[in-house]
Amino acid sequence: MKDKQATYFITGISTDVGKTVAAAIVTEALQADYWKPVQAGDLDNSDTHKVKRLVKSEISQYHDNSFALNTPMSPHAAAAIDNVTVTVDKIKRPETTNSLVIEGAGGLLVPINQTETIADVISPTDKVIVVSRHYLGSINHTLMTIELLKARNLEIGGIIFSGDEHPTTESIIKKMSGATVIGRIDEEPYFDENVIAEYAERFRESVINL
Repeated sequence: MKDKQATYFITGISTDVGKTVAAAIVTEALQADYWKPVQAGDLDNSDTHKVKRLVKSEISQYHDNSFALNTPMSPHAAAAIDNVTVTVDKIKRPETTNSLVIEGAGGLLVPINQTETIADVISPTDKVIVVSRHYLGSINHTLMTIELLKARNLEIGGIIFSGDEHPTTESIIKKMSGATVIGRIDEEPYFDENVIAEYAERFRESVINL
């Protein structure tokens, strides 16, 4: 049975690998709440706006960013431009009795200031879902992400592959990481509520059983 207050942290192996679509699918699958702690750039069409458009669930709530930065850069650099300081202790998790999907920014070691990274935002009780997309170097980036999570004693919930199928890449990642594969989000011509709902139905059991 799903923990009513389980928290799922969506991270990527790099930028632009499909975290936001994956976050929308998990949010829809669990009818969970969604939260992006740090948004850098695109404030008029943020990841929260995108997820809200893609999710049908009427139960889900969308919580405000702890930091909404103006420039599409690494959070530490965007914060410097805005003359603010992003720190983990200023990132306050929203209060909810629902499950919560948290979307990171880029990969685990993206800096939010001079000493802290996105990995420091993750709680030991979070179930971390890694979004991996095939490109030259993605095996290395995926396995390093998994190794870093293990080194920090963080719970690896599973992997979602994003994009066209690449069996040799996916099979070696699965074998060497030992992580659960939740599924793959194909290279769709577009994503809307209906497409997200189809994936949510497909992924629901795997996500609930993490």
